[in-house]
Amino acid sequence: MQTPKVSIIGMGYIGLPTAALIANKQIEVNGYDINPHVVETINKGEIHIIEPGLQEMVQEGVKDGFLKASSQLQEADVYLIVVPTPFKGNNEPDISFVEAATRNVLPLLKEGDLFIIESTSPVLTTEKMGQLIVSERPELSDKIHIAYCPERVLPGKALEEMVVNDRAIGGVDEKSTQKACEFYSLFVNGALHRTNARTAEMCKLVENSSRDVQIAFANELSIICDKAGINVWELIELANKHPRVNILQPGCGVGGHCIAVDPWFIVSDYPEQAHVIRQAREINDYKADWCVEKTLKTALEFEVKHGRQPVIACMGLAFKPDIDDLRESPAKYITSKIVAEARGEVLVVEPHIHEHASFSLTEQKDALVQADMIVWLVRHTDFLDTTTDKLELDFCGIYR
Repeated sequence: MQTPKVSIIGMGYIGLPTAALIANKQIEVNGYDINPHVVETINKGEIHIIEPGLQEMVQEGVKDGFLKASSQLQEADVYLIVVPTPFKGNNEPDISFVEAATRNVLPLLKEGDLFIIESTSPVLTTEKMGQLIVSERPELSDKIHIAYCPERVLPGKALEEMVVNDRAIGGVDEKSTQKACEFYSLFVNGALHRTNARTAEMCKLVENSSRDVQIAFANELSIICDKAGINVWELIELANKHPRVNILQPGCGVGGHCIAVDPWFIVSDYPEQAHVIRQAREINDYKADWCVEKTLKTALEFEVKHGRQPVIACMGLAFKPDIDDLRESPAKYITSKIVAEARGEVLVVEPHIHEHASFSLTEQKDALVQADMIVWLVRHTDFLDTTTDKLELDFCGIYR
């Protein structure tokens, strides 16, 4: 494949690292985003998200002239759609952002271009966008390449995993699959597995649904163990000594824009078939409410015993350890419920952000001194060496 010019639509947690990696291969990349602050930040060689190694890579790409951002989509040879796919209604996937991005690309498309969707999408989305393109630009029928390739990265290790992880790449036809594989081979070292667009779309949803089901088992087990007076962390460690058992660690729920969201895409399209997937989602959502109830009950017991309301410290807001991403975070949900329903003062600690629109943040050391109750919600590295003689509720395995 000749060195292409690339436009990436969406400069978020996946779009920006992808742009930086491609630019690092001395390929010209333009990152499009509707947020002027994001565009301005990137063009200064800076970043608006936390991701190890990203700052240096963006700075280098901008300095060398291979990475630019703009609020106006630029003509290219390859277009990557990396925009959100949120919910609408009753946990139904909303592909309006993908459609809007596709319509934005429409006027710029030319014969031979490669159009790739990376956004998590319901099955058939790629084919629908292909039909939209052809309906608006019939002269491009069979003359452009359309494919789907979902990301498979762990926040905090995005730059590494974008390179080393295998990718499932599905085109709307064989030639599209081939062209997409040629493109990803420019910056991906992992194996590129060829399939069709529908299978690639379902693959992304199934991967995260599988994780959700496994986590749901661990979370349900933690609730049972609490009732039975058993240390769930010790139990899981012992059970995992079995050569064919690998139980995951429980937490206060499931968050992020993947595992907490993608299973609903399957449930929405296949409600009569997706029984286990639906149940797992409901269990993991319930775990967050269970943590709220447990906290409020413990606070009431403290009040009865001491004759005053406890000061509660909620430790962590991110959806997983050591990141600043709060999307679909059960810790944030739990904290908001405790703030709303607790009778006493609630301190909120999140070491990876400086401010939050809904919460007044407290420094970790101050919260540990002032609080009567410590509620551990996220297993941040900053929290692991903590020692305290306060009343504690450990929902994330700080002391496992």
